[in-house]
Amino acid sequence: MTSGYTSNSFLSEAKSAVLDNISNEQFGVSELADKMNMSRSSLLRKIKKQTNLSASQFIREIRLQQAAKMLQETERTASEIAFEVGFSNPSYFTKCYREYYGYPPGETKTRKEEEWNAEHKDEEETKETVIKNRNVNRYIIAITTISIIAIIYFFKDQFKTFESQANKEKSIAFLPFKNLSEDNSNLYFINGVMESSRNNLQKIKDLRVISRTSTEKYRSNPKTVSEIAEELQVNYLVEGSGQKIGNEVLLTIQLIDTNEDSPIWSEQYKYQLDNVFELQNTIAKKIAFAIEANVTPKELALIDKKPTENIIAYDFYLKGLENQNEKSEVGLNKAILNFEKAIEQDSKYANAYAQIAICYFYLDVNKIEKKYLDNLNEYADNALLYDSTSELPLIAKALYYINANEFKLAIPYLEKALDYNPNASSVVLILSDIYSRVVPNTDKYLTYALKGIKLNIEANDSVSKSFIYLNLSNALVQNGFAKEASQYIEESLRYNPNNPYAPYLKNFIDYANDRDLESLTSKLLIEWKKDTTRTDITQELAKMYYFQEDYSNALFYYEKYIAILDSNKIDLYPGENIKIAYTYKKMGFSSKAEQYLKKYKDYLEKDVSIYKEASVAILYLYEEMPDKAIEAYDKFSIEDDFQYWVLLFMKKDPLMNQLQNHPKYEETIEKIEMQFWENQAKLKKSLEENGLML
Repeated sequence: MTSGYTSNSFLSEAKSAVLDNISNEQFGVSELADKMNMSRSSLLRKIKKQTNLSASQFIREIRLQQAAKMLQETERTASEIAFEVGFSNPSYFTKCYREYYGYPPGETKTRKEEEWNAEHKDEEETKETVIKNRNVNRYIIAITTISIIAIIYFFKDQFKTFESQANKEKSIAFLPFKNLSEDNSNLYFINGVMESSRNNLQKIKDLRVISRTSTEKYRSNPKTVSEIAEELQVNYLVEGSGQKIGNEVLLTIQLIDTNEDSPIWSEQYKYQLDNVFELQNTIAKKIAFAIEANVTPKELALIDKKPTENIIAYDFYLKGLENQNEKSEVGLNKAILNFEKAIEQDSKYANAYAQIAICYFYLDVNKIEKKYLDNLNEYADNALLYDSTSELPLIAKALYYINANEFKLAIPYLEKALDYNPNASSVVLILSDIYSRVVPNTDKYLTYALKGIKLNIEANDSVSKSFIYLNLSNALVQNGFAKEASQYIEESLRYNPNNPYAPYLKNFIDYANDRDLESLTSKLLIEWKKDTTRTDITQELAKMYYFQEDYSNALFYYEKYIAILDSNKIDLYPGENIKIAYTYKKMGFSSKAEQYLKKYKDYLEKDVSIYKEASVAILYLYEEMPDKAIEAYDKFSIEDDFQYWVLLFMKKDPLMNQLQNHPKYEETIEKIEMQFWENQAKLKKSLEENGLML
């Protein structure tokens, strides 16, 4: 709560001016500045300096304080008082009141009485306690204290154990199993058993199971269990060795508690090949129960589900997986042949169809001409035909839509795949990328970026890690977690100081923390000089000069940006055209201004994003229609998951100057800001509940 208004003549005078106009909802910052005989900017600076509040917050707090007084002293309703203290919307009044006091207006009298009673009760109890304490037997106190200390000492290890078990994350990684067969060609089978056991555990939502790509590098790595656990950030490791002899599988499994560096259990298994699925399911269940994972009946059913009844088909399938993991065109083609042999043995083997589709996706990936799109679609459809309740067929169909550039159609399949395998790291990373670039959604972008980094970060070399941390930093800052973004952009630079995008993003993250526009402009200029053909930096540099109303420099860089677009025959950042139009207008080039204004209007007609109303508002401001702009911003204020950059730069646009004196300006901007921070609070709570905040 703001305090000390009456101890300062300026604040006291300002408070009196607000109270004199308390019922006038139109009395805002501009009106207060007039009453104080000050310019608006001087008033804003002085209130900010003395209260650390914006002028509108200062006015609102006085209104709320007066409302609390009236609620306590009168019998009028909250709605009546809302109007009397200048709130035109009782619901908005209740929202503001609850945020300020921590309870709704209707509880004011009760709360104040409880506070008074508690205060006076504490005083009486304190007096009684002092009197009683003088008569307490010191011997009894000493004996009691010794007893308590003894109990705590005796049970301290048990307390520690209970606490660590309660707080320990159920995170686990499978180290590559050792092939003990004399025939090295059997390695594919041992790897397959390991991968299938891991895949079964991945179906349990209560577990975090690290991907195979993250653990494969430890196959011949001499690092200790503790070192590996530290790198992978897991509390449990599974080690195994086995061999295939004729029609039998021999397997030794050990589950290790990495905090204690000791095995929880180890066991030897001997199974007939026909019962290999039972073996894999037994391993998964035993591990899950040993670390006390919460396994639902649905998850148990998924673990028990057999992919095929044909062991020969399964053998070809495992060979195909081993070829697929070679990550080469030759390996992918070999994999397709083995998966096709699996289908010859079992014509309804859904996962084999799905893996062929996935191979075709990778054969086409990054190719301009898609040669295998029809093949991919055909095999994905067959996979779904025979099993629509496993992740692989769903992933295969999603990859078809991605290859066809129909990203929105891929999303339902990917998200459904996570219902069947919450630890599918490849799905998580694809969704993070889609929500970052193609179907922007800041909330989901950050959620999947955090999931991905927990499941898959160790799977990558230093250059790839740098981009993963870059991606995470971007997701964090877009959601207003600027300090956390600073931490991870430094990680990105640490893994690859030559990452060309990390310094660029770091400059904006720095701005999110320090709000120094001149410093940001200077830093961007340094980056631009390193590569003057960078479209992103050139455009952003022009924009920074535009925000500072330095139209000469803005035009200089905007024209360089336009030249880059023309030479590459591309059309990026169409939303910037209105800034280019206004820059030309301010510099006296009216025909050029009209040309880019038309481009902007054409862009708006096609815009279906959550930013549509904010973009329309800017057009209204360009056309000097502030009332319509306010209406558009008011509509935008109910949108979810927009980027933090909106808050950081919206008020910097020179076109916003004409709204400064609009009676609804402060309220509308505050609604947009409130919507963002409320969404961020919900997101933060969700991430914490799911153990995703780093």
